[in-house]
Amino acid sequence: MKTKHFLQLMGLSALWGASFMLIRIASPLLGPNVLAALRIGMATLTLAVLMRAMQHSWPMAHWRELARIGLLSVAAPFLLFAWAALQLPAGYSALLNSTAVMFGIFASAWFKEDRLTLRKLIGCAFGFTGVALIVGLGPVEPSAKVYIAALACVLASACYGVSTPLMKRALSRMQPLQIAAGIHALSFLMLVPGAAWTWSTAQFTPMALLAVVIMGVVTSGMAYWMHIRILAHVSSVAAMSPTFMIPVFGVIWGHVFLGESLSTGIFLGGALVLLASALITGFNPWQKSLDVADTKL
Repeated sequence: MKTKHFLQLMGLSALWGASFMLIRIASPLLGPNVLAALRIGMATLTLAVLMRAMQHSWPMAHWRELARIGLLSVAAPFLLFAWAALQLPAGYSALLNSTAVMFGIFASAWFKEDRLTLRKLIGCAFGFTGVALIVGLGPVEPSAKVYIAALACVLASACYGVSTPLMKRALSRMQPLQIAAGIHALSFLMLVPGAAWTWSTAQFTPMALLAVVIMGVVTSGMAYWMHIRILAHVSSVAAMSPTFMIPVFGVIWGHVFLGESLSTGIFLGGALVLLASALITGFNPWQKSLDVADTKL
């Protein structure tokens, strides 16, 4: 992996790390259905403007494929994480989101989009250890709702993991911007009925709307386009490596904006997460690729 792609993945981690904090702010006010639909709608509008500016055509002939990818990569995860935010702190969701890499590794191997290697599995082990050190299981009283919300996060992460190799395949037929715009537009249509059903109960406060705008324009619209562009140059598993770095940035944003304290575990965990990302992506500043050292399982 080239250095620029690794740094771009780091940038995506910073953006997506902030999104869990924004979801936690907006979901109790707007409700999961309205939040997910508004976020996707704002992303669709952003990408539509870019489509027009860059004179891209909408990939109507591939709408079935895009609907399938959109359901797995946008509609279902956004709704599930928005619902889980009613019960779980942002750190819990960010931690559970990291399981997407494990699902993605096996999905990519199943679709023959990538190789299942010892190095990548070791990287996953380091990553899970790192996020466990960074985001401890805080003082949330166990309950059925908490367990169900945690399960929703894992299900959302599984959707991410499975959708990434499908998105990689779609790049052979469509441009990154076309894919990003198509999956968001179709996902928006999927979530409109649920949003309409709960619209009257939503509290459209300035803080909630600001969170929606930031998520829609930046962490969804622009970030998904950037992610798919990177995916065109790296493996599916490498493209999912930001999920391990998201909790790192989640903690940083919490410290900077919410005054949350730092600890030794955060620094040790952050080092392990960065090591995991390097192992999974194959990034090495002194060597073109570590793939030659991979051992097939």
